[in-house]
Amino acid sequence: MPMRATTALLLLSLLAPAAYGVSWSQAEYAGTLTDPDLDEVSGLAASRAHPGLYWAVNDSGNPARLVLLKPDGTRVASYSTVGAENTDWEDIDSFELDGKRYLLVADTGDNGGIRTDLSLLVFEEPRTIKDGGEMPLAWKIEFRWPDGARDCEASAVDPVNGDVLLISKKRVPPELFRLPLRPSTGVQVAEKIATLPGIAQPSEQELEKNPVYGRYRSQISGADLSPNGRVLAVMNYHSIYFYIRAPGQSWPAATQRPPSQLRFPWLPQAEAIAFSTDGSTLLIGSEQRPTPLLRFRVVSK
Repeated sequence: MPMRATTALLLLSLLAPAAYGVSWSQAEYAGTLTDPDLDEVSGLAASRAHPGLYWAVNDSGNPARLVLLKPDGTRVASYSTVGAENTDWEDIDSFELDGKRYLLVADTGDNGGIRTDLSLLVFEEPRTIKDGGEMPLAWKIEFRWPDGARDCEASAVDPVNGDVLLISKKRVPPELFRLPLRPSTGVQVAEKIATLPGIAQPSEQELEKNPVYGRYRSQISGADLSPNGRVLAVMNYHSIYFYIRAPGQSWPAATQRPPSQLRFPWLPQAEAIAFSTDGSTLLIGSEQRPTPLLRFRVVSK
């Protein structure tokens, strides 16, 4: 077993707190990601077409490719995309719309804060598994921020409301934006709808000990929406935060309530999070290879 996976197992004494009536298990070791095509996993999404499997993407500097995995990190198939490029892919989401199953890739990374034009890329999930296959672009959402460039590594799709949710990375507090999932023609302008309270920021001691990494660990690196559309899971490099909305409630209203926090064992650079299709588990992964995949299970409601 790789050293990082062993380290993770030694740290699995962290108990998960209850999140709005849902209690989570301790972090469990799900497997180790060693695939050479996945050096920098920046996003995970549960497959709707192939239950029990997950889609993964790499960030900038890698081919425009989507990889289908088992939850233990074993590759099932790899697909090249047609009509899309990987400028800086930072998240992936799965959703169903009008009886079809789709994947949305957020090409929104911007470490330097210089990108003026960004895009969300939507692909229809293949119905059959074919390693080495191609996945054509279904549609593309081109957009810009309302007030200048910012880095964004976290997205979620709310198909019932017809929205894509985006969360800024380096801003404090993090900003929550909305874009239409099926826009009319033209470049869209992301609408800021809320800021996210309750994201723990580094202490003075942490910043003094490590000024760069101390601040970096609190930055938002991934997100996913539960299958019932009520729980927004937002991740940084040490915790998952849960924001929940009541039936009929808007996200701006729901995010006024402080979230619950679920800490996880150390990972090299945790950037990928995905609910299972039934909402009973959360799978999280990290950049760098090899790296462990960790799983949380719902143990009570």
